[in-house]
Amino acid sequence: MSPPQQPFFLLHLLLLLLPHYLFLFSSPQSPPLLQLLPADREALFDIRQSLHDLPGSSFFSNWDFSSGSEPCNTFTGVICSYDSDEEPNFLQVSTLTLGTGLVDSPGLGGTLPPSITNLTALTELVVYPGRVSGPIPAEIGFRLLRLRLLSISGNRLLGPIPSSLSNLPDLHTLDLGQNHLQGPLPPSLFSSNPNLKVLLLASNGGLCGSLPHEFSDAAKLLHVDLRSNSLTGPLPPPPASLRFLSAAFNSLSGPLSPAFTTSPLPNLEFLDLSGNAFSGEVPPAIFSLPELSSLLLSRNNLSGQLMVAPQAPLSSSLSVVDISHNMLSGQPPEALATAGSLYLNDNHFTGTVPTEYINSIYSGTMTTLYAQNNFFTDISPPPPSTAIPASASLCASYNCMVPPPFATAGCPAGARGELPRPADQCSIGAGGGDD
Repeated sequence: MSPPQQPFFLLHLLLLLLPHYLFLFSSPQSPPLLQLLPADREALFDIRQSLHDLPGSSFFSNWDFSSGSEPCNTFTGVICSYDSDEEPNFLQVSTLTLGTGLVDSPGLGGTLPPSITNLTALTELVVYPGRVSGPIPAEIGFRLLRLRLLSISGNRLLGPIPSSLSNLPDLHTLDLGQNHLQGPLPPSLFSSNPNLKVLLLASNGGLCGSLPHEFSDAAKLLHVDLRSNSLTGPLPPPPASLRFLSAAFNSLSGPLSPAFTTSPLPNLEFLDLSGNAFSGEVPPAIFSLPELSSLLLSRNNLSGQLMVAPQAPLSSSLSVVDISHNMLSGQPPEALATAGSLYLNDNHFTGTVPTEYINSIYSGTMTTLYAQNNFFTDISPPPPSTAIPASASLCASYNCMVPPPFATAGCPAGARGELPRPADQCSIGAGGGDD
């Protein structure tokens, strides 16, 4: 028998394989053929009824439920996914972004409906800044168990942080900053969210109570911003994983030493504790944190002599050290001459402004040295035949000396110029001054 003709053979092979390809393309693995889960569609409808575009915003312009359009394909901010185990016959909303986030967009107004928690497949929920008010739905952490990102910042949310948010095993970012939230921080927010890395609660104003000691055990935290709230009590030791911590402008108090001498902080790069009521010394070890670049401790009640740990090298990455507006005394350490900007102003420092600081300014290593409103009695002259860099700022006005011109040319607006401190203040020492 002669071999089959090539065209006939290919046609025969195609007919054999056709059922297999038809099965593949009609199988449940092809989500574009599916529709949105009815419960998710109803939740989106409720969201549309509860929220609205502020004048100048057009975010909801294509959220049209009357046309029979499919939200997964046409609604701005809605991304759907398919889970063959959860809902084998439907798509579900996996990402919901409400608002555009554009600088010129005023955002959305209204409230978040409780039915938003029916979007049980959500992994990301973002509400861009606007005027969304009312409470965060209390069940959000019990129903949206897949959440990895929750961001509702720059709005007008009220009430407490729901304790249910401690029930989210995959949550890595929680951003509720710049709202009007009130009440204490749930301790379980730190102890029961094993993957939490970013916590942004700044500028709510009403968050109060102490920072829970569970904060110290949050093993994966990288970035925490709690500034501009009403937190009280001591600062617990930060977790070793932390890179960024701001708790500025609260009412935190007590000594800083327990927080920075009990555990190493090998990754901390930014520390801002300004505007609190911390007292006692600045822990010497804080200057030796290996990655620290910004240390901001201004406007506290810190006192005593400023010291650098002799057994540990100063952090080579320090770019800003701001310890202004405290009650620190004695002569500041020479080692801080390596900082890029050094703010010593409004303290009780005495003696001579370290020569190393002046040399650092004139060499260009340091760009800002503010030493005004202290009790310094002398300042070293600049290196001979050397001009201060145009980008540098040096101010040593209002001390117990008549400051030379080079020490006042870089003073900020509002400094007391070339006047020395009154002699009666200097005669009784740094402790008797009026800053």
